[in-house]
Parts: sequence; structure tokens; C-alpha cells
Amino acid sequence: MLNLVYFKEYSIKKNVHSYRQGDLFIAHDVNSGSLHVLDEGAYDVIKAIEKLQEILETVNTEGICQVLRQTGKTVIAEELSEILDELEELRKEGTLFSAEAENVLPMYPEKPIVKAICLHVAHDCNLRCEYCFAGTGAFGGSRMMMDVETGKKGIDFVLESSGHRDHCEVDFFGGEPLLNFGLIKSLVEYGRKAGKDHGKTIKFTLTTNGVLLNDRIQQFLEQEEISVVLSLDGRPEVHDRMRPYADGRGSYAKVTPLIKQFAAKRPESSPYALGTYYYVRGTYTHFNLDFDRDVLHMADLGIKQISVEPVVASPKDAYSFQEGDLEKIHEAYDRLGEELLLRRAQDRDFNFFHFNIALDQGPCMIKRLSGCGAGHEYVAISPEGDLYPCHQFVGQEAYKLGSLYDENPHQLKDEVVKSFRSAHVYSKPLCRECWARFACSGGCHAANVSFTQSLTDVYTLGCELQKKRLEVAFYLKVKEIQQDLM
Repeated sequence: MLNLVYFKEYSIKKNVHSYRQGDLFIAHDVNSGSLHVLDEGAYDVIKAIEKLQEILETVNTEGICQVLRQTGKTVIAEELSEILDELEELRKEGTLFSAEAENVLPMYPEKPIVKAICLHVAHDCNLRCEYCFAGTGAFGGSRMMMDVETGKKGIDFVLESSGHRDHCEVDFFGGEPLLNFGLIKSLVEYGRKAGKDHGKTIKFTLTTNGVLLNDRIQQFLEQEEISVVLSLDGRPEVHDRMRPYADGRGSYAKVTPLIKQFAAKRPESSPYALGTYYYVRGTYTHFNLDFDRDVLHMADLGIKQISVEPVVASPKDAYSFQEGDLEKIHEAYDRLGEELLLRRAQDRDFNFFHFNIALDQGPCMIKRLSGCGAGHEYVAISPEGDLYPCHQFVGQEAYKLGSLYDENPHQLKDEVVKSFRSAHVYSKPLCRECWARFACSGGCHAANVSFTQSLTDVYTLGCELQKKRLEVAFYLKVKEIQQDLM
């Protein structure tokens, strides 16, 4: 029988997430990473134990039965005993109610090893997207282009700052980076040679709105094996409402054929954005809470790699999420999960980035605790050569790390580096008690700062959306495994 004394010190709410999704009852063991498909009886018992812990009562069989009766459930002693026996077997094998991971803090080298940079080659844009965090491309400053000298210094910076690493990454970003396509070509050529001289390989990526994605540029991206993130919000009316030209005209009719053309060149792109990939990234807002329809619209266009993100906006913005939106957003994720299952069965599969999940614990513990590495492993570089923790912090003086034109550009501002290194799961009060902590890693630093003005206080709406995506992702993974076993 399950050792109920164990639950005097062990929190189920924190360490085991049990829920119903579709036709399944699922339990996710946070510390081992295991997934379990439960029958309804076992699910009810786990929930009863969790309820007893919440009301600070001793966990025993009598209490479990009482909670079950209060929820309209009936269970005879023999059935309860069998369920508790089965749960105890799982506990002993370490796949359910497993021991809580020790609070081991991330350890970093004293000098930051920067392995990836985001080069802002253009602080200008040919669109005027309403939700643009970059102030329609200028990041709160002047509209300008990066010059060759600064771009080359950026390449040199990552090659030298990446230390012992053989591979590093350079992402061309804006505004719209293709407005400075000549510089991109020059920097790719320079980076290939400089990387070889350092005994290293540079992986290049580019993020574009697609307006300038003509045949010549597509050929270059293919020839140089540059990974590409393309922007499309979905249905014409949804895309055009939020992503117009400066004169108010919608951009859907221009960019969609070009994105389709480019996507067709990479039919084997990795669903995990590895290797030479593409994916199409959209943003959903209060205006399209049925964003699952936008995802399916893109899939029906032949786009197979899709990511649609929730907008991060001020409550003053008309397109920001409002009270009551969360339920509709959850319903959209549920519908999208079921549609994915249906299309898999019909051999019309596509990849939705936020439903990808690994059951082998994924990244190392440091990554699961601290996330993206912004501010010490990854930096963004403005056209002037200023260094920031990531692209979303560019222009925020309080987070400036230094400049490529400093006497020693590799001496990043220590207090900023330390603040990002210490913004891990265990330093965030809400994260420490959350079942999604090792999958979420504390959320996006920029979103947290935007909503709470702190790196260690979290953007709670973002938390709720992440947890819902994880629930659907676990469900789809179970369905995939069940199908493979048939």
C-alpha cells in the first residue's frame, strides 16, 4: 500500500501534476519527467491526497474516502487498497512521487562565455506592426543601419567570447534585416572565413517579415544554409489588421506567396529548430482568440513548421488580453491539439512549435533552471555596437552590458551579468512551487521585466499559457506513444 506518511513532507501540487485532457487522465512527475496514463480511480485518489494536503490535514485512507465522497465519488476499501498498491509500486521505482530535485544553483565560469549574438543590422522596418516591441523597428531611437565595421566587430566578438566552444550562432535581426541585405552578405562571407581561422563554425539565422524575400535573396539563404524565421499571423484579415505597411495597406498578399515559396524549399526542416531550418512565427492577440484557426490556415497553405505566440502588451493596448480571455485561449489550444491528432491520422501532419516536448528531461539542469542564457551566453548588438542581454532589451540603458567599441568589449557589465545569472527558477518565489518550473525555466526575462519591472517576479499570464501548452503537449506525446504501440 502507498506509504501515506511520505506525504507529510512531500507536496503533490508542487511535484506531480495530474489533469484530464481529452479522453485521458494524465500525471506528470515533475522531478523524474515521467508521464503516466491513469484510470479515473487512480486520478481521483491522487487528487484527494492533494486536496488533503491543501487543507493541512493528515493524509490517510479515511481522509481520502471522505474527500472522494465530497466530490460525489464512491470507492470501496478493496478498490482503494488496489489503487494505493499500484501507486506505491510507481513510487518505489521512482517514476511517480519521485524525490524532489535538490536546489542546486547553476554554476557558471567567472568570465561569461557568449556563444550566440543577435546582430541588429537594421533599426528600421518596411512594416508598421501594431504590437511591435521594437517601436516599429527603431527601438526607441533613430532609424539607422549597422555598418560593416560594427558588423565585423560583432562577428569577432562572438568568435573570441565563445571560448572553448567549437560552434557559435549569429542571428540577423531588426527591424527588418533584409533592408540591409548587402551587409548580411558581407558578414556571412567574413564570418565563414573568420570562423575557419578560429577553428570554429558559425551558424547563421535570420528573422524576416518576408516583404523583401525575392528569388535572389531566397537563393542566397539556401546557398549559405541560413536558418530563417518568417513572420505571418494567419488568416488575411488577422494578419493585415496587425501587420500593415506604413500607409495602412495590409501585407498578407505580398508576403504569403513568398513565404510559401521559401517553405517549399525546406520540406525536411527540423521541428525543434535544429540544423538548417525554417519556421513561420505569428502572434495572436485579443482580436483573434481563435488563433487555432490561424495555425490551421497556415498549415493549409503548406507551411509545416509553425509557431504562434501570445502578444505581450500593455493593458492599455486594445489588442492586449482582457479579463475572460484565458478560457478562450485554453479552448483554442485544446482544439488545436485535437486537430493535430486528426491530421496525423490523415497523413496531413504539421509541427506546432509549442507542442514539442521531450520525455528524456531535455536540456541539462542548468538550462532547465535558467532558460535562454540572455545576458551572459547570448547578447544582442545594436547598430551602434552597444551590447544588451537580448533583442527585447535593446535601447534600455539600465540593461546595457557594454559596447563593441569599449577598450575591452569582452568585459561585460558585471552587475547586469549577475542579475541575469541569478534570475533562475529557485530565485523566483512563484516558480519554486510550480509544477512547470523545469519546462518553463521561469519564463521570458523580457516579459517578466515588462510586467513586473523585475527579473525575479514573473509574468503570471505567461505562466498560465505555458502550463496549458505543456498539458496539451504531454497529451499529444502520450497519444503518439500509444499509436506507436498499436
